[in-house]
Amino acid sequence: MAEFTLLRDRMVTEQLEPRGVTDPRVLQAMRQVPRERFVDPDYAGYAYEDRPLPVLEGRTISQAFVVALMAQAAKIGPSDRVLEIGAASGYGAAVFSQLAARVWSIESHPKLARIAGSRIAELGRANVTVLRSDGLNGWPPAAPFDVIIITGVAASVPQPLKEQLSVGGRLVTLTGVQGGLQKLIKVVRTGAADWVEEDLGEVLLAPAAHEDC
Repeated sequence: MAEFTLLRDRMVTEQLEPRGVTDPRVLQAMRQVPRERFVDPDYAGYAYEDRPLPVLEGRTISQAFVVALMAQAAKIGPSDRVLEIGAASGYGAAVFSQLAARVWSIESHPKLARIAGSRIAELGRANVTVLRSDGLNGWPPAAPFDVIIITGVAASVPQPLKEQLSVGGRLVTLTGVQGGLQKLIKVVRTGAADWVEEDLGEVLLAPAAHEDC
């Protein structure tokens, strides 16, 4: 719908660009993916608010700014193979699929995994596979990955995920206590047994919208 197209453009110019998301490929991907398709139909009118939205049983679709910021930090290239930990409704995977050659997205919640896979398929994103797993051990059958993105807030980076990066691969996650101020962390694999961690600064996460918004 034209209304949602305008809202996506406004999201980019008002929520993303002023806060440091400047990569043109990431901004274009954010303009292309219909966020309203990844929320419950009752929340479609709120899809472009600057906050997470509830999707199922306490789970949320990530704040669009956070998805864009992590994609930019990961420097996803057109030939890259991406592993996402935490598919939720599938929105992040849909964005990453616009940037990468191939995306594997892991979701621990069975119903959410089915919903995410269905929504991505409806958009014709054939380069995405949604997997039902807890994500802590990554996805060895498809490793190594050029990029791994942990969409939730992690207390630390699991070693199995670091080991599934290709040399030169990047892992991006948020660390800290759930809710409020977080740190954006990037881990780069520099050798067979070497990784370098970089603190990309603090990120203030918006609170999730209430169910009765």
